[in-house]
Amino acid sequence: MEIIHKIGRRKTAVARVYLSEGKGNIVIKNRKNSNYKDVKEYFTTSTLQYKVNQPLMLTDNEKTFDIKVSVFGGGITGQAEAIRLGISRALCELDPENRTILKPEGLLTRDPRMVERKKFGQKKARKKFQFSKR
Repeated sequence: MEIIHKIGRRKTAVARVYLSEGKGNIVIKNRKNSNYKDVKEYFTTSTLQYKVNQPLMLTDNEKTFDIKVSVFGGGITGQAEAIRLGISRALCELDPENRTILKPEGLLTRDPRMVERKKFGQKKARKKFQFSKR
C-alpha cells in the first residue's frame, strides 16, 4: 500500500494527513516545531484525542494504520477537527465502504464557519463604538 495524502481544514487550521500501513501510531508535527509528537503529547485533553481517533474507531482501524500529520494555523481545537477531516477523507479513499459509516456521523463535512472580519468605524465585527446622543 502506498502513502495516502489528504488535507483537512477547520477555521484557519490546515492539516496534511499521510496515511500508511502500520501499527496504529499517530504523530503530529506543528509547522513551528520541526519534531513530531505523539497524539497524546500534542493534544493533552481526552476530548481532543477522541476527536482525532473518532474516524478510526468508527471504521475499526485503530491498530491498522500509521498516521503522520503536519498541521499549522488556528487553535488547538480547530487543528484537532482539521486532522479528523483529513483522516476521514483518507479512509474514504482507501475503502469506499467507509463513506457509508463516516457520512452519517458528519465527519466528511467541511465546517465553513470562520471568524468574521472587523469592519472599519466599528469596535469589532458587529459591535459598534459607544454612541452618545448629547
